[in-house]
Amino acid sequence: MTADPTTRTAPGARRRAALRAAVAAAVGAGLLAALAPAAAGAPVRQADRRADWQAADAALAGMTGPGYSTSALGAVRADGRLVWSNATGVAELGTGESADPRGAFRIGSATKTFVSTTLLQLVGERRLNLDDRLESLLPGIVPNSDAITIRHLLNHTSGVADYTQDPAFEFSDQWLADGRYTSYRLRDLVDLANKYPPAFAPGQDWQYSNTNYILTGMIIEKLTGHSWNDEVTRRIIRPLRLTHTRMPGDLPFIPGPHAHAYVKSAAGPVDVTVLNPSMAGPAGGGISTTADLTAFLDALLAGRLLRPAELAAMRETTTHGEGRTYGLGLQRLDTPCGPFWGHAGGIPGYSTMMLASPDGKREFAANTTFYDTSDQDSANAAWRKVTMTALCGARTAAAEPGPARTTP
Repeated sequence: MTADPTTRTAPGARRRAALRAAVAAAVGAGLLAALAPAAAGAPVRQADRRADWQAADAALAGMTGPGYSTSALGAVRADGRLVWSNATGVAELGTGESADPRGAFRIGSATKTFVSTTLLQLVGERRLNLDDRLESLLPGIVPNSDAITIRHLLNHTSGVADYTQDPAFEFSDQWLADGRYTSYRLRDLVDLANKYPPAFAPGQDWQYSNTNYILTGMIIEKLTGHSWNDEVTRRIIRPLRLTHTRMPGDLPFIPGPHAHAYVKSAAGPVDVTVLNPSMAGPAGGGISTTADLTAFLDALLAGRLLRPAELAAMRETTTHGEGRTYGLGLQRLDTPCGPFWGHAGGIPGYSTMMLASPDGKREFAANTTFYDTSDQDSANAAWRKVTMTALCGARTAAAEPGPARTTP
């Protein structure tokens, strides 16, 4: 599940905006695409970065100072150690408590990279092949299952309908009151997707669909006999000692210090921190911190989680339109200081970005709790400035043009 700042406009008392826009689409045509500049230049030297951290602090404050977000967190890891970490804004409205740079948050679709890595480990163990058909693993689960391959699921070329288009995920007063506490099994979400026709024949186009990763989670469970949550924990979270990363099932709370998330309504802020993450599951239900996300990318891109063949496959992007920068649960962002790999993520209240250099020597992660994006272009520009400053330095970020309007 992924969101960009333009999806954070909340409803009035009778107005219904799209929750599905917050939990659905947008990696290829959304936030990462909005951040991508037109041309690349020379990489910034790490020795030149020291003066940039003050600029990164200011960029974070540019999210919360104007009121686009109630909190913003960011961190950069270089050569295996954190070199910058900070937070701005408040942990909870009305308390005056500052946001904690070590605080946890919902990571949305950044969960997909954890799940894809887990499945690719199974590929490396010869438990399945990327060209295996879905029908051989989950017979009759969705239309065209005999033509959909594992690769199609991981890179969003399956054509499977996105379950978040269902009215159950429409952002409304009813959803705020009780819909966000609904518990879903993986099969429930697939059944919702099957109410809608496929977007295209498998392999013929690209369209971001959260259902692809619900199916991926089901495949992990079929092959291992364990829940997808347990396998991600056993294979990635525990070995890397990501002590603040969790893949919750129905647990509606965020353990430990964390910033609350809100939507704007006619009656004032509505706290949406507590929700049932089974609505997202392996497509976006994870919880983490900036330090843990940078450590995860450090291990992944440095080759400590996957064999070379599977890591190379993960970075093979599609040939279709907006999917040309999307691989297997990993997306490329081309910046003025070189390419980076990672994933954006969104779930109601929280927006996440994690990116790493191809050699795994420099990683960036950030999270913000968007609140007032009535000026969407300015909110986008502020979020972009955080990312570009952390990745490429203050001078490059200052020279960047404003982002184009994003359309999920």
